[in-house]
Amino acid sequence: MNNMDKYGARERHYAEASMHPEYYLGRIVSQSKDIYKVATEKGEYMAEISGKFRHEANCIADYPVVGDFVMLDRKSDEKGNLIVHKVLTRTSSFERSAVGIKNQAQVIAANIDIVFICMSLNKDYNLSRLERYLSLSWNSRAETVIVLTKSDLCDNLPKVLDEISSVALGTEVIVTTSKSEDSCKQIFKYLKKGCTASFIGSSGVGKSTLINCLAGKEIMSTSGLRNDDKGRHTTTRRELVILPQGGIVIDTPGMRELGLESANLSKSFEDIEALAQNCRFSNCSHSSEPGCAVLEAIGDGRLDARRFENYKKLKKEAKYEGLDSKQIEAAKLDEMFGELGGMKKARAYIRQNDKRRKR
Repeated sequence: MNNMDKYGARERHYAEASMHPEYYLGRIVSQSKDIYKVATEKGEYMAEISGKFRHEANCIADYPVVGDFVMLDRKSDEKGNLIVHKVLTRTSSFERSAVGIKNQAQVIAANIDIVFICMSLNKDYNLSRLERYLSLSWNSRAETVIVLTKSDLCDNLPKVLDEISSVALGTEVIVTTSKSEDSCKQIFKYLKKGCTASFIGSSGVGKSTLINCLAGKEIMSTSGLRNDDKGRHTTTRRELVILPQGGIVIDTPGMRELGLESANLSKSFEDIEALAQNCRFSNCSHSSEPGCAVLEAIGDGRLDARRFENYKKLKKEAKYEGLDSKQIEAAKLDEMFGELGGMKKARAYIRQNDKRRKR
């Protein structure tokens, strides 16, 4: 087996890599400032980006991140650090607003197949927070699974599962407890060989404990909860880890700092978007207008008022207040491609990526 298969490389990666025969395929395993650890056919080595790459990068999102497949000058380090010359097309990514850089997104992990949203069943349990994480996960274009941890602390699990099903819209839910290793191993059915997963959630909910359980040994440090039931942040950098069964995990610190600019509210609040289509006025603000289907649903109990208030809050935070789902997508594309000619260039970019995925 090609060593890169173990690191999640698939036919599309080999196909794109073949377009650059002068270089060799690798994957970013970890990063420390400007130095990367990369996996190649021959093993794991240190690497840095080329001067040309740095010069031609248009924004911070162009730089390699953990999970990226890249093109390298060599397969091993007999002559010093390997050199990264190109980042291959990302199939999925987590982004946040770049600190100190206006209107730029920072990619923090790429090429993730599945996202496990972790929430503990103590004081961390919060439906509004879950809706936020769902919006972020679905925007990444990865499959999403909810993992409930510390179920031994929950007094009424059926009630919790009913609440989650009302906001998660068919998303799979796994219930775990650190008191039972078998409960954690339910995750294995999603983590097939070569599949890359990311665990997100508040600090202290048990992400590192889950990864250690899957690995069969302690590879991530854990610190549990403080006296106020809030988590201590233990993971300090993103790192790609291969599990004994063949699945791949990226533990991602800093997810709580993800901005809602990288969220998919149309999917996470699909029920509200559908109701809005039945409002009397197409520009209904769902505040006091006659014939508002959203307000009617709140009044007769079909829509939870808390859920609607959180929807409005997240739209405002994402700077999409007053926009419908189509307008939100247009605004996101205009922001992404504003300097390149707006929607016309955006549509061309999307068509080009669709062709690549079909190869």
